[in-house]
Amino acid sequence: MKSFTKLAFSLLLIALVISSCKRDIVDDTTNEFKKVSEYDYQSVHDWNELYMVLERYADGFRPVGTALSIGYIGLANYEATVTGMEGYQSIASQMPGLEIPKAFTNQEYHWPTVINAASNYMFSHFFTKMDDKYFSKIKALNDKNEKQYLAETSQEIFTRSKNHGIAVAAAVWDWYKTDKVGFELYNDPFKGNNWQDRVNEPGAWVPTYPGPGDGLYAIGGQCRPFAITDDIKLCKPYTDYVGKYSEEPGKGLYIQALEILDNQTSEKAYTTKWIGEFWSDDLLDVTFSPPARWLAIADQVFVIEKSNLETAVVTGAKLGMALGDSGIAAWYSKFVYNLLRPETYIQEVMDPSFDTNLYNPVTNESGITPPFPAFPSGHATFAGSASEILSSIFGYSYSMTDRCHENRGDFLGTPRTFDSFKQMANEISWSRVLLGVHFRCDGDEALALGNRVAKKVESLPWKK
Repeated sequence: MKSFTKLAFSLLLIALVISSCKRDIVDDTTNEFKKVSEYDYQSVHDWNELYMVLERYADGFRPVGTALSIGYIGLANYEATVTGMEGYQSIASQMPGLEIPKAFTNQEYHWPTVINAASNYMFSHFFTKMDDKYFSKIKALNDKNEKQYLAETSQEIFTRSKNHGIAVAAAVWDWYKTDKVGFELYNDPFKGNNWQDRVNEPGAWVPTYPGPGDGLYAIGGQCRPFAITDDIKLCKPYTDYVGKYSEEPGKGLYIQALEILDNQTSEKAYTTKWIGEFWSDDLLDVTFSPPARWLAIADQVFVIEKSNLETAVVTGAKLGMALGDSGIAAWYSKFVYNLLRPETYIQEVMDPSFDTNLYNPVTNESGITPPFPAFPSGHATFAGSASEILSSIFGYSYSMTDRCHENRGDFLGTPRTFDSFKQMANEISWSRVLLGVHFRCDGDEALALGNRVAKKVESLPWKK
């Protein structure tokens, strides 16, 4: 009887041990790892902040090259972390030819390390031609983050996470290389310019002084888009707003030119200059460019909302892809309609002494006009798309104070408060009229174009 009792006890003990081992095994494979949403926004935010520093001095990037690079970086970050985001799925199937390395579903990842590795790879490839005093900032941020992240996790998880981020970024970069027009177009942004062939068209664009003398990103509209189709790429013609090109007083374009002149009268000059400068972001070495401005706005929101990493990644992907496609659409339409700038129109038709309000504090050049056709406005297209993306994520009545240029000494960057992102976009469009570099119609259609682009990006199958 004692033997039987001992045997029964032994069998019970063995069963308990096996049961315990089974529980351990199950616990180890249930994928109970930290999700992307359990980390904060900081890794995305820090790389965004560095992007704005680098892009300010990156010759050739603005505006289309900038917008596209933001799109590819956002896409790489999203695809690298989507495995750790409940409710989201890869959108690589929407990008013909893009093959993304898969993350292990039963292995743990440190998602900030993944972001850091992917961003480091993309930045190191995009900004290869920058002076080392700027390019070295990429390595400095990467090294700082790696030191911090390695202290937060094990060597095994850190290495796995870093390798995955690099692998995904490399796949996205390889896909970027298959865009025969867009790949590294920022190294030759005047490629394909033929403005001389169209000078006899009514209202045709011609270069303005001071300027490079050619059309910037003349073939930018032929780059491969992320989401938009050809029917979205071409906006409505300016004739829908002002009728056929005319220099006759009282007719559409003449009236819009008068509006520009009216806003440069002495009693309006202060407000005109202030709002125009606040949203300008035109000039290399002075500020980041118009697409990057929306990264700066998004970064401020991440801080205000104490956003998690998932929100920052999804925002970055949608915002970046919308900006990229906005650049393609705006520049495609610009060189189809080829409308001259207000400076040319006003000087030839109304006032030979007219100058724009766009001034470069670095070179001391004044009366500047951007070197490409007027219609539609690039600033307003980016604003139309970015404001829709941010509104869809943070709310259509989201109020905030934009502090992008706070404490600037070379122009008036006093923070401005807005009731919504759409209100920001509307003021950006209007600011171009105040500077004298756009007609009102350029911005009106651009806002609508940007909104259409953003809706197309939003319609991608982001959610499971």
